[in-house]
Amino acid sequence: MGARAQVGAFAVALILFVIQSGFAQQGSLSSDMERSALLELRSSLGLRSKNWPRKADPCSSWTGVTCSKNGRVTGITVSGLRRTRVGQQNPRFSVDSLANITLLASFNASGFALPGSIPDWFGQRLGALQVLDLRSASVIGSIPQSLGNLKNLTSLYLSGNDITGILPSALINITELEILDLSRNAITGSIPSGFANLGKLESLDLSSNFLSGSVPPGLGTLSRLKFLDLSDNSLTDSIPVQFSDLSRLVELDLSKNTLSGSLPVELRGLRSLRRMGIGDNALEGPLPEGLFSSLGQLEVLVLSRNKFDGALPGALWSLPSLRFLDVSCNNFTGTLPSLGSNASVSGAVFNLSHNLLYGNLTFPVGKFVSIDLSDNFFQGKVLEDSQSNDTLTGNCLQIVPNQRSLQDCRQFYEERGLSFDDFGALEPAQPPFLEPESKSKNRLTFILVGIFGGLGFIVILVLVLVVLLKMCNKGTNQRGSANVGPVPEGDDPSLPKDLIDASGRGDSFTYEQILHSTSAFSEANLIKHGHSGDIYRGSLASGTPVVIKRVNLHSVKKESYTIEMDLFSKVSHTRLVPLLGHCLEHESEKLLVYKYMPNGDLASSLHRVTNLGDGNLQSLDWITRLKIAIGAAEILAYLHHECSPPLVHRDVQASSILLDDKFEVRLGSWSEVRVQEGDVNPNMITRLLRKQQSLEQSPYASASAACSYDVYCFGKVLLELVTGKLGISKSDDSSTRELLDHTVRYISIYDKELLNKIVDPSLIVDEDLLEEVWAMAIVARSCLNPKPSKRPPMKYILKALENPLKVVREESSSSARLRTASSRRSWSTAFFGSWQQSSSESATAPGHTSRESISGLKRESSASHKRLSSEIFPEPIEIQDLERQDEH
Repeated sequence: MGARAQVGAFAVALILFVIQSGFAQQGSLSSDMERSALLELRSSLGLRSKNWPRKADPCSSWTGVTCSKNGRVTGITVSGLRRTRVGQQNPRFSVDSLANITLLASFNASGFALPGSIPDWFGQRLGALQVLDLRSASVIGSIPQSLGNLKNLTSLYLSGNDITGILPSALINITELEILDLSRNAITGSIPSGFANLGKLESLDLSSNFLSGSVPPGLGTLSRLKFLDLSDNSLTDSIPVQFSDLSRLVELDLSKNTLSGSLPVELRGLRSLRRMGIGDNALEGPLPEGLFSSLGQLEVLVLSRNKFDGALPGALWSLPSLRFLDVSCNNFTGTLPSLGSNASVSGAVFNLSHNLLYGNLTFPVGKFVSIDLSDNFFQGKVLEDSQSNDTLTGNCLQIVPNQRSLQDCRQFYEERGLSFDDFGALEPAQPPFLEPESKSKNRLTFILVGIFGGLGFIVILVLVLVVLLKMCNKGTNQRGSANVGPVPEGDDPSLPKDLIDASGRGDSFTYEQILHSTSAFSEANLIKHGHSGDIYRGSLASGTPVVIKRVNLHSVKKESYTIEMDLFSKVSHTRLVPLLGHCLEHESEKLLVYKYMPNGDLASSLHRVTNLGDGNLQSLDWITRLKIAIGAAEILAYLHHECSPPLVHRDVQASSILLDDKFEVRLGSWSEVRVQEGDVNPNMITRLLRKQQSLEQSPYASASAACSYDVYCFGKVLLELVTGKLGISKSDDSSTRELLDHTVRYISIYDKELLNKIVDPSLIVDEDLLEEVWAMAIVARSCLNPKPSKRPPMKYILKALENPLKVVREESSSSARLRTASSRRSWSTAFFGSWQQSSSESATAPGHTSRESISGLKRESSASHKRLSSEIFPEPIEIQDLERQDEH
């Protein structure tokens, strides 16, 4: 018993020691001055007492406050905390009380609105600071020189704000700095050469600013650097040879600058490099053969939109880790090597388009996940195993549609002294994508074949007509959609089963895990009541922030969550909001777990309250608005034109357009997605027999499964971006329709000045940017055409938004002379001439655009071809048919 007693006493002593150690580590706040400072900070920031209760000990009970063992505050995190109503109405950068917390080592306000500039005293009173995180915190003004006094600072995050001015030279004094992120601001000037003094720097991100000048060679001396992103600036000159000394570099992105020259062959010393992005510059010359011989870790390489020429180095095809290669829009020439048994490309995505590559394809393009070889000069036949996600248009290939003309291909090969197969030695009268017929048949055989072939065609035509008439008679009692299989119960067809199975449905979570992550679905974590379920914010055990949709099947149809899960298991695109997992344990309640988007949705991000205390709003700048419009158009174009059959989102509005930390679009709200109704690709007979039904209904009808409905809703989103008036895309009531009627009358391709009456007054734009705003307004108006069949397809809308100045600026005289008379009726006619016709047809219909709102369009349609570029709006088949009718 004595031994047992000793063991028991030892266990009790051990437990007491652990408890005492825990208390000693957590501690109680020991400084009255710091308590007063924290209470003052709670008041100035408008924090809720629920998170920082006055009567509780800050070190043990306040969310985001950490203390040392002796009870001194060392860390404050307000990221993720919610303000009181008063605090929400008047947010400001009011943190003066931090000056009294002398041992503060970390201050994190990421995503927490602190409108205002960083005070100078930060660098004078916070000497112990090691981490300063103000990402996406609405910070304005310049970076104070005093930050150079923070000798202990290791991490400085200021990305996603509106910081202006130049990079302060004093930053080079922070010799302990390991991470510096100043991306997505409006910083100007050059990169100080003294950055070479930051010898401990591991990550440097200066992307998406307005930096100019050359890249300092001294950056190549930062031996610990692993991530370097200088993209989307205005940097000039060539890439410094000294970059070859960055042996630990994992990611290098210099894209979207105006760099010139050729790639230094010495870059082969970047042995640890995984991602290199230097596209969209003015780099020129051939790629050195030995450049990539040592880059065994390289996973992503982007060299697009430069002026590189010569052959593609053979080493690219043998890089073991390469998964993404983009060398498009260069002048690369030569043939491609044979892959043989090389398996390194089996999971790769390659883009070699818009170059001068030629010769035969000696490998099956199906080995790749995706490969784009379009707009080159490849000849011969394509080997087997090609897939639908391989792009081969604009070449000289046999039995492949949409190739170059025989004349262009012959000229290319003759200029280089190469032999060309003439599309398999076809007769001139034969199209280049058909197999040649035998020439051994005599004339009688041709005559007999023609006669019997004609008779057979007539018989088949009669049978097809009979079958189609029977199908039309049954159409009122049966439902169906092209290539989607049987239609399930409910009002709409399910998603097609033949789409690519890609991302899956994510992980499976337990109900207890979901409860823990959302604090038992507390009201504090409720984001909003969605039409297909309540939306909550949460945090996984790993600390990853998430958004959880809670679907109650007592009040919502079962299809509302099964459709979303089916979509993510069959469709993959980077602009879908990532589905991380699900919980299906309960019969009456289903839970979907999505990735958290730091900038919320467009409805909440378009305007933000300023720090002036006058109730004014600070709006998104025009560059960001255009970026959001292009991102939303990309995913809708994918749904409409790349999915087979096309998918219709049916809930396109500002609240569905989610924004990540870089304001990249991630489209959400997928519970209403459906397969497009009807025959998507009808032949001529089907066109003649098909009755005008739902596609020609009022644009204000309930959401139908038609791509034109998405286009209409997207037009309202574009108007919100132009006018700054929220709610246009959310509502479809009479007041919204009146607002639309009032707004579109000020959008004219003929008169830019009218736009000033409706454009968001908070936008500050110069003449060039104003033309981009004008172009977006014109595209928005075309999307809002009262007649759905006259609205432009989403792929042309995307092209217009990517090239807005080409929408409104006149073509050059040389290009205008090259256009024939029949091509003058291009998309300008389809966009604006048809608007006049369709509006006049439905002017008396309730809710339609009035005649007054489209006055002057007759004048515009006749002159619009002078402004709208045919390059941006290609001539559709329907318009070509009208031209032929006019000629006859």
